[in-house]
Amino acid sequence: MVPKPEEVNLLTGESAAQQIEAESKPTSALDEPVSHWRPRLTLNVMVDDFVFDGSSLPADVHRYMKMVQLGKTVHYLPILFIDQLSNRVKDLMAINRSTAELPLTVSYDKISLGRLRFWIHMQDAVHALQQFGFSEKDADEVKGIFVDTNLYFLALTFFVAAFHLLFDFLAFKNDISFWKKKKSMIGMSTKLWKVKKALKMSVVWRGLRPECQFGACSESERKTEEYDTQAMKYLSYLLYPLCVGGAVYSLLNVKYKSWYSWLINSFVNGVYAFGFLFMLPQLFVNYKMKSVAHLPWKAFTYKAFNTFIDDVFAFIITMPTSHRLACFRDDVVFLVYLYQRWLYPVDRSRVNEFGESYEERPQRKLHAD
Repeated sequence: MVPKPEEVNLLTGESAAQQIEAESKPTSALDEPVSHWRPRLTLNVMVDDFVFDGSSLPADVHRYMKMVQLGKTVHYLPILFIDQLSNRVKDLMAINRSTAELPLTVSYDKISLGRLRFWIHMQDAVHALQQFGFSEKDADEVKGIFVDTNLYFLALTFFVAAFHLLFDFLAFKNDISFWKKKKSMIGMSTKLWKVKKALKMSVVWRGLRPECQFGACSESERKTEEYDTQAMKYLSYLLYPLCVGGAVYSLLNVKYKSWYSWLINSFVNGVYAFGFLFMLPQLFVNYKMKSVAHLPWKAFTYKAFNTFIDDVFAFIITMPTSHRLACFRDDVVFLVYLYQRWLYPVDRSRVNEFGESYEERPQRKLHAD
């Protein structure tokens, strides 16, 4: 396969050995595939003393069986399975002219019949993905899910993923209900892009904009906007230098394949930083107003459950460290929300998230018999 480009320091460039090796090759040869060595060979032998029905042998196991006729009985030799799933692309070693010797590790382990059939099906599935046009890298990521993760933990993850879809639906449903009944923007941070997105959805469902955008805003709404702007100003003083400093630090100390790779990585880290930035002003608004009754707690709760589920996937799926940290930033913010909810108990005379207080609720009419 075509070898992966070496990661170098963009300011200092390649080392002398790398320059000599690159100059000795023609330009067209740099993109040509080269031979790679698999340093590990994993052998599995089925140890179960299982008696098969000769007329209905499983097709997946049959192609690995070698028969021996002993008298009137047909026996099969111990089934040998060569594990191809454990061979990852990251473990391959490129063979070049300077290679004098290559390491080889042979691993032997026993395997049960059920586990053998499972690995056979997984191996065939990965091969089918490559036949459908999946690249070697994509197929290798699929193999990593099954090889680098405990199977019981992986089964639990699939089960939890179903709840992730359920919580997504419930969070969306409560978002729509919240903004449909919302009468004002008191205590709501307009800088939070998720809230602004929900606001647009509310406009679609209600067919009109919130009243505060057309009429005169109240004093509480003006204070909310003031606190929101103040929080963004203070946070920008902190995060702008951090983003620029992080990009400069990575340029000086981290190796990249190209300038484009460094630029994309810096932009992605900036997106994560500003995503975290837009969630914090609401905490500041809550602190200034000493109230959390205006927040959509049902939607927040469902989204928090999804955040905890994302944390589980962060340990299973291979991803950059910055994205993994971004999964945990939501946990920190939600824990602060919970602390503020405990710190500022709901006052029955305080306006809740629907613009009404418990004391102002109209009395239900008695049913006339």
